[in-house]
Amino acid sequence: MAIFLTEASKVIVQGMTGSEGQKHTTRMLASGTAVVGGVNPRKAGTSVDFPAADGTVSVPVFGTVADAVAATGADVSVVFVPPAFTKAAVIEAVDAGVPLIVIITEGVPVADTAEFYTHAAAKGVRLIGPNCPGLISPGKSNVGIIPADISGAGKIGLVSKSGTLTYQMMYELRDIGFSTAIGIGGDPIIGTTHIDALAAFEADPDTAAIVMIGEIGGDAEERAAAYIKEHVTKPVVGYVAGFTAPEGKTMGHAGAIVSGSSGTAKGKQEALEAAGVKVGKTPSETANLVRALLN
Repeated sequence: MAIFLTEASKVIVQGMTGSEGQKHTTRMLASGTAVVGGVNPRKAGTSVDFPAADGTVSVPVFGTVADAVAATGADVSVVFVPPAFTKAAVIEAVDAGVPLIVIITEGVPVADTAEFYTHAAAKGVRLIGPNCPGLISPGKSNVGIIPADISGAGKIGLVSKSGTLTYQMMYELRDIGFSTAIGIGGDPIIGTTHIDALAAFEADPDTAAIVMIGEIGGDAEERAAAYIKEHVTKPVVGYVAGFTAPEGKTMGHAGAIVSGSSGTAKGKQEALEAAGVKVGKTPSETANLVRALLN
């Protein structure tokens, strides 16, 4: 099992013909993702050849998301377009009926995110991101920029604000493997939260333990801790990035803003531990806590 993304997922790439889109489409195809089309209104009717084990695979380019969905039955879109065009791209995918949209783009204006998030929520569409690495169900499908070769399939569910820490945790726990690893992004407004992922992992029969990576700023981790206490029966191990961040300084992600005593790493750790979550001080210690729980 996996959450949100399975081997049956059919993926289109908005921005596939750009340099980032082409690079990561190559990687997604190599890891077994069913990429069925790209979208570029200026290149509709063409195709792009990508390297494959037995030569090349030709992926068609459509003028609109609606055309791509009608022709391929796609149910996932991954967005590799510049920040100025992200809002229009996401709204187009929502209106075309794509149920899962993964937004990799960094630097999307918060007002734009608020607008397309509200539009997607009204239509029942799940967004992941923006400013995220995407998600991977190892051995099944990989949508975004997560390296596919650092860990295999297994029984851990991972949800993380940080892309880099997603990769590190997957590598640290490669001996056990993952049902799904999802990077939700670090912007102030994101489509899928820690709580959304926790609920999905709790319901997934093949996820035995959950790793939750947070960071300083905001109150997402505190809210997740309250949710875990009330609703999650599976063991959860946490890591909060930012214990050494200088007090009062904005660090890293746009959402990592500490205001007074709110949003500190220590406060998040205390909230998680009060909910029964074991919290590691480093990624390696966090991985060892997971290993001890499962062994």
